[in-house]
Amino acid sequence: MRGRDSMNDKRPVTVVALVTAICLLGDSMLYIVLPVYWREVGLQSLWEVGVLLSINRFVRLPLNPLIGWLYKRMSLRTGLFIAVLIGAFTTIGYGIFKGFIAWLILRSLWGVAWSFLRMGGYFTVISYSHDGNRGKHMGSYNGIFRLGSLAGMLVGGLLVPLLGVQTVSLAFGLMTFIALIPIILFISDRQLSEQEEIPPEQSLRTQIWKKSILRVLICGLWIALLQAVFSSTLSLLIDTNYSDSISVFGIIISSTALAGVLQSIRWVWEPFLATKVGKISDGFKGRIPLFLLSLLSAAIGYALIPWEFPIYLWIIIVLFVMITGTATNTLMDALASDTAKTTSVIAVMTAYSVMTDLGSALGPMVSYWFVEWEHGLLFVYLASAIIYLGIMIWYRPQSRVKKITPTSEL
Repeated sequence: MRGRDSMNDKRPVTVVALVTAICLLGDSMLYIVLPVYWREVGLQSLWEVGVLLSINRFVRLPLNPLIGWLYKRMSLRTGLFIAVLIGAFTTIGYGIFKGFIAWLILRSLWGVAWSFLRMGGYFTVISYSHDGNRGKHMGSYNGIFRLGSLAGMLVGGLLVPLLGVQTVSLAFGLMTFIALIPIILFISDRQLSEQEEIPPEQSLRTQIWKKSILRVLICGLWIALLQAVFSSTLSLLIDTNYSDSISVFGIIISSTALAGVLQSIRWVWEPFLATKVGKISDGFKGRIPLFLLSLLSAAIGYALIPWEFPIYLWIIIVLFVMITGTATNTLMDALASDTAKTTSVIAVMTAYSVMTDLGSALGPMVSYWFVEWEHGLLFVYLASAIIYLGIMIWYRPQSRVKKITPTSEL
């Protein structure tokens, strides 16, 4: 559907993003507290942390095609209802159950909830946008739903050292039920697939393997992996380089609290910066020049972050890395949406979601495998910087074409 850039077009995007934000509270908290408080929830070693932070993504790999198929046959409201209920009960479960097996089941169930949320979000943005505002809508969606990460990481990082993982998890789980209210009030029972033009099966089979689509899928995987490396190891990096208690502006805080505050800062600017980046990329020069700049900046940031600089300088580097993360995520999603619009929204975005989930799943597992090595974290971040440069080189030849035809296929 070629929607108008109006409030009616944007409201479903905003509502789905807010629902997703509420559901993210418990999941986002774990990325800050689990690398430090893993013994409190009955785990035996750090490798179990890596598995638990990854298993929800691995579960989504076979689920995403199924959920894409389900969204062709049911309404967005139904999918969101399922997601909220599963998300609430799994987060409550973090506060009730202990041990690796119990948490493995809970994290797997959360993977089901996130698949419904993320796929529903992608389809909503594409259905209610056109070439002139798709980047802006994608940035707005990414920015708003990350407010849940802001609350989860900040509040979780501050309260868990005081109240414990169980208490905070129970509170977040009960709060998740609030997300049912905007679904009931603002999301219709209409199927999203009614708004799509799906090409014939033979045409789809031919187009899905085009170089432009494969590049979007592969680069989406790598960017998701590298972002997961950062989010899952930041508190461990602080704990390793600066001990478990740090003095910042004369205040002594724990490594988890500092990691929570730092990552939460990103979600404060995300609604504004992501929307702005998306809007700029909708312009005449297109997305590629800005994408190349964000990749180069990310490579520089990742190469610097594992070193033990003075704490204030290191915090500036972390903030710089998070700014590049906002830009690369928004632009990669927008590039994927552009490509999907030329073939099949459901097929391409389902494949893209599978690949980004795979990257997000591999990130924590690979990271926590290497941290057992001497200088393992240093190796992980330097390798990540090289991969960012590789993605930039792959997209570089397209920059001149994109300046001339900003809405053309990659």
